[in-house]
Amino acid sequence: MGSCFRCVGEIMCMIKYGKTKSGNQRYICKRCKRTKVENYVYQAYKPDTDKNIIQFTKEGLGIRSTSRILRISTTTLLKRIVSIAKNINQPIISIGKSYEVDEMRIYVRHKLNFIWLVYALEKNSKKIVSFNVGKRTNKTLSRVLDTLKLSAAKKIFTDKLKKL
Repeated sequence: MGSCFRCVGEIMCMIKYGKTKSGNQRYICKRCKRTKVENYVYQAYKPDTDKNIIQFTKEGLGIRSTSRILRISTTTLLKRIVSIAKNINQPIISIGKSYEVDEMRIYVRHKLNFIWLVYALEKNSKKIVSFNVGKRTNKTLSRVLDTLKLSAAKKIFTDKLKKL
């Protein structure tokens, strides 16, 4: 089987550890005691599932389309998306930098039901440092601007974005 993904330095830390109900070989790591199956029956347990979910979400695939392609239930997919979102770290905001603030309108199901995404990019690196999703109100915009003000922003660029 090889080495465990957690025990990077070990060459052969995985040993046989019985079989699953479906008859597939199970392995256990000698060091961290985590188990792994070589051929999973249920698609959601495959190691690259989270990576595929992220990629499909970035490309704009819907929940039902993603679940159909990955052959997992929509409930499992939604739980995975929530767990992936909880593991997203807040970006580090540097002090005294220039930022660009912009907004984007996103449709949910039909064109009459939309939400706004307000985000701030660091001008030089083009990395997102703050964002907020909600209705087009001062509150949604202020949450992004307040984080930039706390970082003692040198300059904040907008496309004539005004508080409503």
